[in-house]
Amino acid sequence: MKTRGAVVTEAPGTYKVVELELDGPRQNEIMVKMVASGLCHSDDHIAQGDQPSTRYPICGGHEGAGIVVEVGPHTPGFEVGDHVIFSFLAGCGRCRWCAKGHQNLCDRGATILTGGRPDDPDSYRLTMDGTPVAQMCGIGTFSEYSTVHVDSAVKVDKDLPLEKLCLLGCGVGTGWGAAVNSAEVYPGHTVIVMGIGGIGINAVQGAAHAGAAHIIAVDPVAFKRTTALELGATHAVATMEEATEIARSYTNGQGADSAIVTVGVTTGEHVAQAFSSIRKAGTVVVTGLGKLTDFGIPVSLLELTLYQKRIQGSLFGASAPSADIPWMVEMYKAGKLELDKLVTTTYTLDDIAQGYIDMHEGKNIRGVVLFD
Repeated sequence: MKTRGAVVTEAPGTYKVVELELDGPRQNEIMVKMVASGLCHSDDHIAQGDQPSTRYPICGGHEGAGIVVEVGPHTPGFEVGDHVIFSFLAGCGRCRWCAKGHQNLCDRGATILTGGRPDDPDSYRLTMDGTPVAQMCGIGTFSEYSTVHVDSAVKVDKDLPLEKLCLLGCGVGTGWGAAVNSAEVYPGHTVIVMGIGGIGINAVQGAAHAGAAHIIAVDPVAFKRTTALELGATHAVATMEEATEIARSYTNGQGADSAIVTVGVTTGEHVAQAFSSIRKAGTVVVTGLGKLTDFGIPVSLLELTLYQKRIQGSLFGASAPSADIPWMVEMYKAGKLELDKLVTTTYTLDDIAQGYIDMHEGKNIRGVVLFD
């Protein structure tokens, strides 16, 4: 069938809406009519070439939700009309990592930048003028319709707003889990969150849920600082220098228990600033992405060893999406997880380029594309 989708043909490049041909679902696949898709910075990394796809053209989008319109043959567990949220990381449920409860590290994650199927990275479902088109993370939520593997889909109740729940497919779980799982925030902790966008704002929520006494949000944009204060931050400042001083004032000069780095384009210097802000045996959690070609973090090896500090990477908040997405849905239903205030601006598919301009200008916590 024909569908319209936002595609980038080279990096650096800009998303443009084009007509695409979409194959129907095969075994263990479903076709979904998209309802909403978040505008995540990771899709911009693909467009800018910071984290290049192995194939262009590519249809962007990996944080989305929609309604099943077709189910592949011999595919139990799904039916037409089901509402689903996509997990940008497919979980096979059988590899070493899934078996250990680390579904975010599933071996199928190795294929997400190919844009093919999670179980067959050389197989594609989209074409443009006869040329195969990759799907971001094998999903491609910037398309009106998408054919995806069921390992990337989580069913949810039909009476819930997909335009809000779509954020659970990446940004919410990544930020919340960075605080709760990776930073291991404990009641009474002092936490710094560096960068208040779609990830950082949920790290603030996660730290608040975990019982942190002091949550210091850092962002140069005033409205983002205000939003952080509304969603659990106790302090909001423009620089890491200010945040570090506040953290030390509450910890007898020691520093924060943890610092979570969620800057859109993360550099070694950002990590170093976070490293300087934490106490002995403290933790820096890095969930922001940097350029693929950037190496090196300018930290003191002596301080790393003698102060027993830890620098911890965090992918999708160290979560297990098939378990944690339904859990977060229940928190949202109970009023314990804020989603509504995360959406700053909504866009049509044709306005997606403007959405990323707004992101770069710091105007959004999260922009969301709404489909008709």
